[in-house]
Amino acid sequence: MAVKRARPSGVHHGDLRNALEQAALALVDEKGPHGFTLAEACRRAGVSVSAPYKHFADRDALLASLALRGYEEQRRRYRAALADHADPAEQLAAFAAAYVRFAAEERALFAITFLAGLNKEHHPELAAAGAVLHDDLTPVTSQITGDLEEGLDLLVQVAAAAQGLALFHQEQLLPGARNSRAWVEEQAARTARALAARCGPQ
Repeated sequence: MAVKRARPSGVHHGDLRNALEQAALALVDEKGPHGFTLAEACRRAGVSVSAPYKHFADRDALLASLALRGYEEQRRRYRAALADHADPAEQLAAFAAAYVRFAAEERALFAITFLAGLNKEHHPELAAAGAVLHDDLTPVTSQITGDLEEGLDLLVQVAAAAQGLALFHQEQLLPGARNSRAWVEEQAARTARALAARCGPQ
C-alpha cells in the first residue's frame, strides 16, 4: 500500500497571505529589502514556491503590500502624536519624534516603505497612502507658515531631518550617547521646533 507523504508544516494554514508577509518581514529584518527572493519567503513560510502567486504577482507586489501596511502604521502613530498636543509647533515636534520611533520599532516596515525602491507608478496605492499622510500633516504646518505651499515645504524639511536621524541611528553613525533612541527622538523634536520657529510668521 502506498504511503502518503506528510505535507510540509504550514502548507495548508488558512492565512497564506499573512504567512508570506510575516516571512518577508523577517527576511527584510535579516537581509534588507533587496536581500531575499520570493522563493526564500516561501521556504520561510513553509509553503510551495507556487503558493504566492495566488496573492502576489512577484516579490515587489509582496513588498508593496507590506509598504502599504507601513504607511497605515505611520498614519496611526502620527495621528496619535498630533492628538496629544494643541500647539502646531508641538504637534510637528511630536510627529518628528514619532517618525524616528517608528523607524526604531518597525525596522523592517521602515526599510520596505522607504528603502525598497518600489515603483509608485506600478503601485499607485503607495502614492495614495503617502498623499494621505501629507493631508493629515499639512494642516499643521500650514498653521505655522500661514501658507499651504510653504507648509508643505516645512513638512518636507522636518520629515527629511527625521529620516536622516533615523538612518544615522540605525547605522550607528552617531557618536557616543547620541546613538540612543531617546536622544534621536529628542533631537528630531528639537529640529522640528527650530524649523517651525524659523518658518513661522515674522
